[in-house]
Amino acid sequence: MRILGVDPGTIRMGFGIIEQNGNQYTAIDFGCLKLSSRQSFTERLKRIYDELLRVIEEYHPDEFAIEDLFYAENAKVAIKMGHARGVALLAAVNSQIPTAEYSPKEIKQSVAGNGAASKQQIQRMVMQLLGLRVAPEPFDVSDALAVALCHLHRRRELA
Repeated sequence: MRILGVDPGTIRMGFGIIEQNGNQYTAIDFGCLKLSSRQSFTERLKRIYDELLRVIEEYHPDEFAIEDLFYAENAKVAIKMGHARGVALLAAVNSQIPTAEYSPKEIKQSVAGNGAASKQQIQRMVMQLLGLRVAPEPFDVSDALAVALCHLHRRRELA
């Protein structure tokens, strides 16, 4: 089972591909798409879509998981994040990949056992669970890997 996890954003979008073989998890690839605030918002959305299609075509994930919207005091930020999430979901749906969405609290609880875990705690748990020697950075990347791990944990719980 191969999962593509995404931490959506309009300036940085983290992604991580994880493969599960039995009880073993392996990070296949991960990274961060850095977008320029000088680009128009629509150009950034197109880059998100194009990059996710490239990752999907290269790694052929079986399923797609994405972080759900978090509470934002600034409505404009929340709306822009919603657009980025929508474009990411569209890339998965157009590629006929089943999708799942998880709240930040659910991801933290699944990966660290604490729904209020810090970014640093999530990063350390991702390193431990995936046997990584170097911390995946920036936090957008470790968050994307955590989304994929959460999805695999939820699948296992439902089986």
